[in-house]
Amino acid sequence: MECIEAIKGRRSIRKFKDQPVETELVGQLLDAAQMAPSAGNLQARDFIVISDKATKQKLAKAAMGQSFIEQAPVAVVIIANFERSSRIYRSRGELYAIQDASAGIENLLLAAHSMGLGTCWVGAFDEAKVSELLGIPNKAKPVAIIPLGYPGEQPAAPPRMVQDRLVHWEKW
Repeated sequence: MECIEAIKGRRSIRKFKDQPVETELVGQLLDAAQMAPSAGNLQARDFIVISDKATKQKLAKAAMGQSFIEQAPVAVVIIANFERSSRIYRSRGELYAIQDASAGIENLLLAAHSMGLGTCWVGAFDEAKVSELLGIPNKAKPVAIIPLGYPGEQPAAPPRMVQDRLVHWEKW
């Protein structure tokens, strides 16, 4: 799949087939996520891969009841590792770690789509509950929960704003 085709074809999937995702594919997706750019190449992002049904249920509950998280065969929680980035970048390190995590998320989403898998970027969740559930240390922050599986739906493309409303040349 060509890059632009993957970008334009990716959708948020909230229904998944009852079919496991091969561990090898999950590993390939994590490799793709790790290839994303990062500030100072510090790679201030970590990944927690969850396939346990009970843990996914608790994640769904912490994510305002978004039950499709537990229905996906796998969920990946992407963490911004503040400690790793702040050693060099001090107070800006938190922002850079969030950017590192976000770049990794987008790579994972696009790679999954190119491999015939579905994902959804979930950012609406109780950060404290997710951190406690997964044992995330204080110097790190969950940025997203990504349910992952074979798509059980094919949503239409959502409308996008025209570039004239979003693009500013030279100044605002």
